[in-house]
Amino acid sequence: MRILLTNDDGIHAPGLAALERIARALSDDVWVCAPETEQSGKARSLTLSEPLRVRTIDDRHFAVLGTPTDCVMLAVQELVDGEKPDLILSGVNYGLNAGEDVTMSGTVAGAIEGMALGIPSIALSQMRGPERREDPAEFQTAEAFGADLVTRLLKAGWPTGVILNINFPIRPPDWAAAVEVTRQGFRDLRNRYAEHRTDLRGRSYYWVGYRNQPSQPAAGTDLRAAYDGRISVTPLHIDLTHADTIVTLASALAEPASVAGPAT
Repeated sequence: MRILLTNDDGIHAPGLAALERIARALSDDVWVCAPETEQSGKARSLTLSEPLRVRTIDDRHFAVLGTPTDCVMLAVQELVDGEKPDLILSGVNYGLNAGEDVTMSGTVAGAIEGMALGIPSIALSQMRGPERREDPAEFQTAEAFGADLVTRLLKAGWPTGVILNINFPIRPPDWAAAVEVTRQGFRDLRNRYAEHRTDLRGRSYYWVGYRNQPSQPAAGTDLRAAYDGRISVTPLHIDLTHADTIVTLASALAEPASVAGPAT
């Protein structure tokens, strides 16, 4: 099995090293193509206004001066020698990618790009502690359970056009893992904010951050599972159509549109 890895925390991220160890427990045909620098929150953005620069680390490791979507696209179409990957793993992200954050996540976007290219894809993220210091030891839970969980998911299979979004809770590696298949949740509070600051020249700027405030998500959601210490597996797709609204709007707009006459 040929596996391609990417992330949004950058080529040097401890989570990517953990993901490579997970992948190597599944296969010896592992390729890595990740952003040169952190691309968190870039979602599915493409680099369109400047060239994509690729740094070849070795024959199977590449760093791209671009986004996770750029990385997957380039790897599949240009950089991976021979057959295209059988599986794409994106992560392991430092911090949850759950709830409404999945629409902004570069980790999830890497998996979506793989899905769009016809390759089964999984995003993996590790919940982080309140101190928010990136410690390689924090990825031990994801690393302890990642390979077995991916194996089980591949055996079960999932539809074309769907990615799987895995979130690991904060638990010790020797914990007896509980896995819950969840739906995407939504936080009942807004913890993202922009803090006003002043630089050394007296000019204003803003720094986006998050307040460390846990929400109270509903049962059965990715957020609830993570807060309660369970591994969350959420099937996601990019069809954002709201089916019920199609019906109501179609009824409201059943009459042909009228053309307004010239203003008098």
